[in-house]
Amino acid sequence: MTTFLPPEWAPQSAIQLTWPRATGDFADWFDAVRANFVQLAVAISHYQSVLIGTEEDVNSLRADLVAAGAVAENLRLYVVRSNDVWARDHGPITVLRDGKPVLLDFTFNGWGGKFEAALDNTLTLQLKKLGAFNAPVESTAFVLEGGGIDVDGQGTLLTTTRCLLAETRNPHLSKTQIEDELKAKLGVTRILWLTHGDLIGDDTDGHVDTIARFCNATTIAYQACEDERDAHYEDLKGLEAELQVLRQPNGQPYTLVALPLPPAIHDEDGKRLPAGYPNFLILNGAVLMPTYGDEATDAEALRRLKPHFPGREVICLDCRALINQYGSLHCATMQLPAVKGI
Repeated sequence: MTTFLPPEWAPQSAIQLTWPRATGDFADWFDAVRANFVQLAVAISHYQSVLIGTEEDVNSLRADLVAAGAVAENLRLYVVRSNDVWARDHGPITVLRDGKPVLLDFTFNGWGGKFEAALDNTLTLQLKKLGAFNAPVESTAFVLEGGGIDVDGQGTLLTTTRCLLAETRNPHLSKTQIEDELKAKLGVTRILWLTHGDLIGDDTDGHVDTIARFCNATTIAYQACEDERDAHYEDLKGLEAELQVLRQPNGQPYTLVALPLPPAIHDEDGKRLPAGYPNFLILNGAVLMPTYGDEATDAEALRRLKPHFPGREVICLDCRALINQYGSLHCATMQLPAVKGI
Protein backbone atom coordinates (compact mmCIF):
# COMPACT_ATOMS: atom_id res chain seq x y z
CA MET A 1 0.00 0.00 0.00
CA THR A 2 1.31 3.44 -0.92
CA THR A 3 0.52 6.55 1.12
CA PHE A 4 0.86 10.04 -0.34
CA LEU A 5 0.27 13.46 1.19
CA PRO A 6 -0.39 15.90 -1.68
CA PRO A 7 1.45 19.21 -1.53
CA GLU A 8 -0.64 22.35 -1.25
CA TRP A 9 -0.23 23.20 -4.94
CA ALA A 10 -1.85 19.92 -6.01
CA PRO A 11 -5.45 20.24 -7.31
CA GLN A 12 -7.91 20.96 -4.51
CA SER A 13 -11.63 20.34 -4.10
CA ALA A 14 -12.22 22.79 -1.25
CA ILE A 15 -10.77 24.93 1.50
CA GLN A 16 -12.11 24.35 5.01
CA LEU A 17 -12.78 27.27 7.37
CA THR A 18 -14.02 27.33 10.96
CA TRP A 19 -16.06 30.50 11.40
CA PRO A 20 -15.33 32.92 14.28
CA ARG A 21 -17.78 33.18 17.19
CA ALA A 22 -18.90 36.38 18.89
CA THR A 23 -18.19 34.73 22.26
CA GLY A 24 -14.90 33.15 21.22
CA ASP A 25 -11.29 34.27 21.54
CA PHE A 26 -11.89 36.98 18.94
CA ALA A 27 -14.74 38.57 20.93
CA ASP A 28 -12.88 41.86 21.36
CA TRP A 29 -12.30 42.13 17.60
CA PHE A 30 -15.29 40.14 16.37
CA ASP A 31 -16.61 42.55 13.75
CA ALA A 32 -13.16 43.01 12.24
CA VAL A 33 -12.26 39.32 12.22
CA ARG A 34 -15.66 38.30 10.83
CA ALA A 35 -15.18 40.82 8.02
CA ASN A 36 -11.73 39.30 7.48
CA PHE A 37 -13.27 35.84 7.19
CA VAL A 38 -15.91 37.12 4.78
CA GLN A 39 -13.15 38.49 2.53
CA LEU A 40 -11.28 35.20 2.81
CA ALA A 41 -14.32 33.04 1.97
CA VAL A 42 -15.30 35.29 -0.95
CA ALA A 43 -11.79 35.15 -2.42
CA ILE A 44 -11.59 31.35 -2.14
CA SER A 45 -15.05 30.87 -3.64
CA HIS A 46 -13.91 32.36 -6.94
CA TYR A 47 -11.50 29.46 -7.38
CA GLN A 48 -13.08 26.47 -5.62
CA SER A 49 -15.49 25.36 -2.92
CA VAL A 50 -15.41 26.73 0.62
CA LEU A 51 -16.42 24.31 3.38
CA ILE A 52 -17.42 26.32 6.44
CA GLY A 53 -18.15 25.02 9.91
CA THR A 54 -20.07 27.63 11.87
CA GLU A 55 -22.32 28.25 14.86
CA GLU A 56 -24.16 30.99 12.96
CA ASP A 57 -27.42 30.46 11.08
CA VAL A 58 -26.23 29.03 7.80
CA ASN A 59 -28.89 30.74 5.68
CA SER A 60 -27.99 34.16 7.05
CA LEU A 61 -24.29 33.53 6.68
CA ARG A 62 -24.75 32.29 3.11
CA ALA A 63 -26.72 35.44 2.29
CA ASP A 64 -23.99 37.63 3.79
CA LEU A 65 -21.31 35.87 1.76
CA VAL A 66 -23.22 36.07 -1.50
CA ALA A 67 -23.95 39.75 -0.89
CA ALA A 68 -20.22 40.29 -0.40
CA GLY A 69 -19.48 38.66 -3.76
CA ALA A 70 -19.06 34.96 -3.03
CA VAL A 71 -19.89 32.38 -5.69
CA ALA A 72 -23.05 30.82 -4.22
CA GLU A 73 -22.62 27.34 -5.69
CA ASN A 74 -19.17 27.09 -4.10
CA LEU A 75 -20.41 27.58 -0.53
CA ARG A 76 -20.84 24.51 1.71
CA LEU A 77 -22.01 25.45 5.20
CA TYR A 78 -22.49 23.20 8.23
CA VAL A 79 -23.49 23.95 11.82
CA VAL A 80 -20.78 22.74 14.20
CA ARG A 81 -19.48 23.59 17.65
CA SER A 82 -15.92 24.85 17.94
CA ASN A 83 -13.47 26.55 20.27
CA ASP A 84 -11.47 28.60 17.79
CA VAL A 85 -10.93 29.36 14.11
CA TRP A 86 -7.64 27.65 13.30
CA ALA A 87 -8.71 25.01 10.79
CA ARG A 88 -5.11 24.36 9.74
CA ASP A 89 -4.52 22.77 13.12
CA HIS A 90 -7.81 21.03 13.93
CA GLY A 91 -8.83 20.17 10.36
CA PRO A 92 -8.13 16.80 8.73
CA ILE A 93 -4.88 16.06 6.93
CA THR A 94 -5.88 14.17 3.81
CA VAL A 95 -3.63 11.42 2.48
CA LEU A 96 -4.13 9.16 -0.50
CA ARG A 97 -3.77 5.43 0.11
CA ASP A 98 -3.42 3.66 -3.19
CA GLY A 99 -5.05 6.76 -4.67
CA LYS A 100 -8.06 6.77 -2.32
CA PRO A 101 -8.53 9.60 0.20
CA VAL A 102 -8.36 9.06 3.94
CA LEU A 103 -8.92 11.97 6.33
CA LEU A 104 -6.41 11.69 9.16
CA ASP A 105 -7.94 13.11 12.33
CA PHE A 106 -4.89 13.76 14.50
CA THR A 107 -5.35 14.70 18.13
CA PHE A 108 -5.45 18.47 18.64
CA ASN A 109 -4.65 19.49 22.23
CA GLY A 110 -4.69 23.27 21.93
CA TRP A 111 -1.00 23.68 21.04
CA GLY A 112 0.24 21.68 23.96
CA GLY A 113 -2.57 22.45 26.37
CA LYS A 114 -2.33 26.24 26.13
CA PHE A 115 -6.01 26.66 25.21
CA GLU A 116 -9.28 24.75 25.49
CA ALA A 117 -9.62 22.53 22.43
CA ALA A 118 -12.10 19.75 23.24
CA LEU A 119 -14.65 20.90 20.65
CA ASP A 120 -12.05 21.60 17.98
CA ASN A 121 -10.66 18.11 18.51
CA THR A 122 -14.08 16.67 17.55
CA LEU A 123 -14.69 18.99 14.61
CA THR A 124 -13.64 16.59 11.86
CA LEU A 125 -15.97 13.92 13.22
CA GLN A 126 -18.76 16.48 13.57
CA LEU A 127 -18.42 17.38 9.89
CA LYS A 128 -18.24 13.71 8.90
CA LYS A 129 -21.54 13.01 10.69
CA LEU A 130 -23.14 15.94 8.86
CA GLY A 131 -22.11 14.55 5.49
CA ALA A 132 -19.38 17.08 4.73
CA PHE A 133 -16.91 14.30 3.92
CA ASN A 134 -17.45 11.10 1.93
CA ALA A 135 -13.95 9.76 2.59
CA PRO A 136 -13.29 7.70 5.71
CA VAL A 137 -12.02 9.52 8.80
CA GLU A 138 -9.24 7.83 10.74
CA SER A 139 -8.66 9.21 14.24
CA THR A 140 -5.34 8.80 16.00
CA ALA A 141 -3.90 9.63 19.41
CA PHE A 142 -0.79 11.13 17.81
CA VAL A 143 -0.76 14.91 18.39
CA LEU A 144 -0.12 16.90 15.22
CA GLU A 145 -1.20 20.26 13.82
CA GLY A 146 -1.27 20.94 10.09
CA GLY A 147 0.58 24.21 10.62
CA GLY A 148 3.50 22.26 12.04
CA ILE A 149 4.39 20.55 8.76
CA ASP A 150 4.85 21.33 5.08
CA VAL A 151 5.53 18.84 2.27
CA ASP A 152 6.95 18.97 -1.24
CA GLY A 153 5.03 16.08 -2.81
CA GLN A 154 8.35 14.32 -3.43
CA GLY A 155 8.67 12.59 -0.07
CA THR A 156 10.09 15.51 1.92
CA LEU A 157 8.50 16.98 5.06
CA LEU A 158 9.71 20.28 6.54
CA THR A 159 9.12 20.98 10.23
CA THR A 160 10.60 22.48 13.41
CA THR A 161 12.11 20.82 16.42
CA ARG A 162 10.47 23.28 18.83
CA CYS A 163 6.99 22.24 17.78
CA LEU A 164 7.09 18.56 16.94
CA LEU A 165 9.49 17.66 19.73
CA ALA A 166 7.69 19.74 22.38
CA GLU A 167 7.05 17.72 25.52
CA THR A 168 3.44 18.90 25.45
CA ARG A 169 2.71 17.09 22.16
CA ASN A 170 3.91 13.47 22.20
CA PRO A 171 6.17 13.26 25.29
CA HIS A 172 6.36 9.48 25.29
CA LEU A 173 7.96 9.39 21.82
CA SER A 174 11.58 10.04 20.87
CA LYS A 175 12.59 12.07 17.83
CA THR A 176 13.17 8.85 15.90
CA GLN A 177 9.77 7.49 16.89
CA ILE A 178 8.09 10.75 15.85
CA GLU A 179 9.85 10.53 12.49
CA ASP A 180 8.64 6.95 12.13
CA GLU A 181 5.05 8.04 12.89
CA LEU A 182 5.19 10.82 10.31
CA LYS A 183 6.62 8.53 7.67
CA ALA A 184 4.07 5.80 8.33
CA LYS A 185 1.02 8.05 8.51
CA LEU A 186 1.90 10.62 5.84
CA GLY A 187 3.94 8.56 3.42
CA VAL A 188 6.99 10.84 3.54
CA THR A 189 10.47 9.40 3.25
CA ARG A 190 12.65 12.13 4.75
CA ILE A 191 12.21 14.91 7.31
CA LEU A 192 14.04 18.23 7.36
CA TRP A 193 14.22 19.78 10.84
CA LEU A 194 14.60 23.52 11.50
CA THR A 195 15.79 24.78 14.87
CA HIS A 196 15.56 28.54 14.25
CA GLY A 197 12.72 30.88 13.35
CA ASP A 198 10.81 31.79 16.50
CA LEU A 199 8.48 34.70 15.75
CA ILE A 200 7.76 36.83 18.81
CA GLY A 201 4.14 36.36 19.90
CA ASP A 202 3.76 32.93 18.29
CA ASP A 203 2.06 30.54 20.71
CA THR A 204 2.25 27.37 18.59
CA ASP A 205 5.81 26.49 19.67
CA GLY A 206 7.11 27.36 16.22
CA HIS A 207 4.82 26.21 13.44
CA VAL A 208 6.76 25.91 10.22
CA ASP A 209 4.00 27.62 8.21
CA THR A 210 4.90 30.90 9.93
CA ILE A 211 8.56 30.81 8.85
CA ALA A 212 9.26 28.56 5.84
CA ARG A 213 7.05 27.16 3.08
CA PHE A 214 7.47 25.14 -0.08
CA CYS A 215 6.33 27.11 -3.15
CA ASN A 216 7.09 24.06 -5.25
CA ALA A 217 9.32 21.02 -4.87
CA THR A 218 12.51 23.04 -5.45
CA THR A 219 11.68 26.40 -3.86
CA ILE A 220 11.26 27.50 -0.23
CA ALA A 221 9.97 30.94 0.76
CA TYR A 222 11.05 31.96 4.24
CA GLN A 223 10.72 34.76 6.76
CA ALA A 224 13.85 36.88 6.60
CA CYS A 225 14.93 39.88 8.66
CA GLU A 226 17.20 42.55 7.21
CA ASP A 227 17.12 45.00 10.13
CA GLU A 228 19.94 44.35 12.60
CA ARG A 229 18.04 46.37 15.22
CA ASP A 230 15.04 44.02 15.13
CA ALA A 231 14.77 41.44 17.92
CA HIS A 232 14.28 38.72 15.29
CA TYR A 233 17.51 39.43 13.43
CA GLU A 234 19.88 36.83 14.87
CA ASP A 235 17.33 34.02 14.99
CA LEU A 236 16.05 34.58 11.47
CA LYS A 237 19.64 34.77 10.20
CA GLY A 238 20.08 31.37 11.83
CA LEU A 239 16.99 30.14 9.97
CA GLU A 240 18.42 31.44 6.71
CA ALA A 241 21.70 29.63 7.32
CA GLU A 242 19.87 26.37 8.04
CA LEU A 243 17.88 26.64 4.83
CA GLN A 244 21.00 27.34 2.80
CA VAL A 245 22.49 23.96 3.72
CA LEU A 246 19.33 21.94 3.05
CA ARG A 247 19.33 19.86 -0.10
CA GLN A 248 16.70 18.46 -2.40
CA PRO A 249 16.50 14.68 -2.76
CA ASN A 250 18.74 14.98 -5.86
CA GLY A 251 21.41 16.78 -3.84
CA GLN A 252 20.80 20.24 -5.30
CA PRO A 253 20.24 23.28 -3.06
CA TYR A 254 16.79 24.79 -2.82
CA THR A 255 15.90 28.06 -4.47
CA LEU A 256 15.32 30.33 -1.47
CA VAL A 257 12.93 33.28 -1.45
CA ALA A 258 13.60 35.75 1.37
CA LEU A 259 10.39 37.51 2.36
CA PRO A 260 10.71 40.81 4.24
CA LEU A 261 9.67 41.02 7.87
CA PRO A 262 6.63 43.25 8.41
CA PRO A 263 7.20 46.25 10.68
CA ALA A 264 6.41 45.38 14.28
CA ILE A 265 2.72 45.27 15.18
CA HIS A 266 1.73 45.30 18.87
CA ASP A 267 -1.52 44.66 20.70
CA GLU A 268 -3.05 47.10 23.16
CA ASP A 269 -0.87 45.67 25.94
CA GLY A 270 2.30 46.28 23.94
CA LYS A 271 2.86 42.62 23.06
CA ARG A 272 4.36 42.07 19.63
CA LEU A 273 2.17 40.02 17.30
CA PRO A 274 3.60 37.31 14.98
CA ALA A 275 3.02 38.90 11.58
CA GLY A 276 4.76 37.15 8.70
CA TYR A 277 4.40 36.65 4.96
CA PRO A 278 5.14 32.88 4.66
CA ASN A 279 1.61 32.27 5.98
CA PHE A 280 0.20 32.37 2.45
CA LEU A 281 -2.42 29.98 1.06
CA ILE A 282 -2.11 28.22 -2.30
CA LEU A 283 -5.40 27.72 -4.20
CA ASN A 284 -6.16 26.07 -7.54
CA GLY A 285 -5.66 29.25 -9.53
CA ALA A 286 -4.34 31.72 -7.01
CA VAL A 287 -2.22 32.38 -3.95
CA LEU A 288 -3.63 34.45 -1.10
CA MET A 289 -0.85 36.40 0.61
CA PRO A 290 -1.36 38.04 4.02
CA THR A 291 -0.64 41.74 4.35
CA TYR A 292 -0.32 43.87 7.46
CA GLY A 293 -1.01 47.47 6.55
CA ASP A 294 2.48 48.64 5.64
CA GLU A 295 2.23 49.55 1.97
CA ALA A 296 5.94 49.38 1.14
CA THR A 297 6.69 46.08 2.89
CA ASP A 298 3.48 44.43 1.68
CA ALA A 299 4.36 45.43 -1.89
CA GLU A 300 7.92 44.14 -1.55
CA ALA A 301 6.70 40.77 -0.23
CA LEU A 302 4.34 40.51 -3.18
CA ARG A 303 7.12 41.40 -5.61
CA ARG A 304 9.37 38.66 -4.23
CA LEU A 305 6.72 35.94 -3.94
CA LYS A 306 4.76 36.38 -7.15
CA PRO A 307 7.39 35.09 -9.65
CA HIS A 308 7.42 31.71 -7.93
CA PHE A 309 3.76 31.02 -8.68
CA PRO A 310 3.50 31.25 -12.48
CA GLY A 311 -0.05 30.63 -13.67
CA ARG A 312 -1.54 31.67 -10.34
CA GLU A 313 -2.82 35.10 -9.43
CA VAL A 314 -1.27 36.35 -6.18
CA ILE A 315 -3.90 38.22 -4.18
CA CYS A 316 -3.22 40.30 -1.07
CA LEU A 317 -5.54 39.97 1.93
CA ASP A 318 -5.24 42.24 4.95
CA CYS A 319 -4.80 40.01 8.01
CA ARG A 320 -4.29 42.55 10.79
CA ALA A 321 -7.48 41.36 12.49
CA LEU A 322 -6.37 37.72 12.45
CA ILE A 323 -3.01 38.29 14.12
CA ASN A 324 -4.74 39.68 17.20
CA GLN A 325 -5.05 36.01 18.16
CA TYR A 326 -1.53 35.15 16.97
CA GLY A 327 -2.37 33.48 13.66
CA SER A 328 -2.75 34.51 10.05
CA LEU A 329 -4.19 33.44 6.72
CA HIS A 330 -2.76 29.94 6.30
CA CYS A 331 -3.47 29.11 9.94
CA ALA A 332 -7.20 29.71 9.37
CA THR A 333 -7.52 27.31 6.41
CA MET A 334 -7.15 23.65 5.45
CA GLN A 335 -7.20 22.33 1.91
CA LEU A 336 -8.95 19.18 0.72
CA PRO A 337 -7.49 17.52 -2.38
CA ALA A 338 -9.41 17.10 -5.62
CA VAL A 339 -9.72 13.33 -5.72
CA LYS A 340 -12.66 11.03 -6.23
CA GLY A 341 -14.36 10.07 -2.98
CA ILE A 342 -13.36 13.04 -0.86
